[in-house]
Amino acid sequence: MTQPLKLRIALLTYATKPRGSVMQTLYLAEALQSLGHTVCIFALSKGESFCRSVTCETRLIPSQPAPPDVEALVKQRVQEFVNYFEQCDESYDHYHAQDCISANALAILRDAPQRMRHPIPHFIRTIHHIDDYNHPYLQQCQDRSIRLPDLCLCVSQYWQEQIWQQYQVHAERVINGVDTLRFSLSTSGLESQLQQRLHLNGSPLYLTVGGIEPRKNSIALLKAFSQVLKTYPNAQLVLAGGDTFFDYSPYREQFFSMVQQTRIPEKSLVLPGTISDAELPALYRCADAFIFPSVKEGWGLVVLEAIATHLPVVTSNIPP
Repeated sequence: MTQPLKLRIALLTYATKPRGSVMQTLYLAEALQSLGHTVCIFALSKGESFCRSVTCETRLIPSQPAPPDVEALVKQRVQEFVNYFEQCDESYDHYHAQDCISANALAILRDAPQRMRHPIPHFIRTIHHIDDYNHPYLQQCQDRSIRLPDLCLCVSQYWQEQIWQQYQVHAERVINGVDTLRFSLSTSGLESQLQQRLHLNGSPLYLTVGGIEPRKNSIALLKAFSQVLKTYPNAQLVLAGGDTFFDYSPYREQFFSMVQQTRIPEKSLVLPGTISDAELPALYRCADAFIFPSVKEGWGLVVLEAIATHLPVVTSNIPP
């Protein structure tokens, strides 16, 4: 009987923060590792590790302070990947980019094999969604990250169709999912600790995960919540998360200005920031409903997490 082929696989991700594509990278790496492959995650890091332990090897690539200009920032992050792999002594059978930045870096490295100790023969890119950029360089960066990989994957039928319509690139669809042993009705004992620490005593208590940013439609959510408070004055809204690559300061300022204008009580709005990986399932179990008015998602892992926890979900009527 033929033995399964064991591969050495490098997965690249632009950050260690618990964003959707980063978390998908961790789960994918562990799934591949469990199949017997040798997997290593390469992530840009400002000194922080991942939000949880990982069962495969990891390499944290130092990233320097971000320049104020977004074009300079993206170019710097791409170059940090390039600089690292030019000096890397390890070689892999497959290189897999999870984002625009790592895909651009791998394209540079693949197309200049003389710069590498171990040339990259090809690379794969998982596309989570297509952004709408007004900045020419960011649009070019995204275009290259979709057109240049040797193989593209995507996480939903909707984005598979959009990638073909906009780029004439066929991306194989892969299935996303969540760990239903972690995200379930089974309590862990952390629920009461979270309720006490974050003062979660609202009735009803609404939860969203993803932070305050335009794509998450946070201001529209705030407007809706201000209307809910007129009928349910004891309601609470928890906006967890918030680590982002881009600077959304103007949008956040508009958000908090609206908090003042609508006179939302301090106790009604809970902003805990990033929730640890261990506590996140318990936070879902503290809520009465999950609210997710996002205007664009690659897949929406947090919606699946809420569903797995048996939470009622109010979400945008958009694919996927």
